[in-house]
Amino acid sequence: MDYKAVFNRVEMKYVLDKQQMKGIMDAAGDRLTEDEYAESTIRSIYFDTEDFVMARRSIDKPVYKEKLRLRSYSPAKESDTVFMEIKKKYDGVVYKRRTGVAYSEALEWMEGQRRMRPSTQIECEIDYLSRRYGHLVPQMLITYDRLAMKGSSDDSFRITFDSNVKARTDDVDLGSDIGGMDLIREGNVLMEVKSNGGIPFWMTDFLCENRIYPTSFSKYGSAYRNIIICDSAVSE
Repeated sequence: MDYKAVFNRVEMKYVLDKQQMKGIMDAAGDRLTEDEYAESTIRSIYFDTEDFVMARRSIDKPVYKEKLRLRSYSPAKESDTVFMEIKKKYDGVVYKRRTGVAYSEALEWMEGQRRMRPSTQIECEIDYLSRRYGHLVPQMLITYDRLAMKGSSDDSFRITFDSNVKARTDDVDLGSDIGGMDLIREGNVLMEVKSNGGIPFWMTDFLCENRIYPTSFSKYGSAYRNIIICDSAVSE
């Protein structure tokens, strides 16, 4: 897995049931193959300001939005390498920057306890973003089980299926067990189609024939809406 990576691509999201997911896999046949890390349980810590500026912007659906997160593909210890990521979206195109860093150092970096000396463009972007927002804190842990596939002849085309998608604001730790509030209905799967170019004809044909349409779904935005906003409304 690349410790430093840059992605610019179009991403489309769909909420499927298990039968629709099976239909897509059957239609794909040998056009898809498993990613190098095909099956994993992803843990992501989302950093934000005390008043959730980035989350609130996300659910407002602006032309431009950005998120800062720390991600691991298995339970992480302090010395383990995890991925610090900036995810930006502008006019429908997703730009993702990420770099590998020790878990303990990443937390100290984001919380202002450690001054890093950025040595790459990606690290400079992350450092600039964290300083621009001021004091950032680990606000949310989002976890899910992922099946990742890529095109057999074009590995820039990827499909991921996320299930058991959960979020919480307590025990925000990449080393802790998964769990929290469900963000999608039990039995459903969030499919993300990611491409640097167009979507293959076999895929668009299947989606059209089965009347499966893209949806606007942000895991972090949904978690903020369901946990923070709902809790505030109840407390009032």
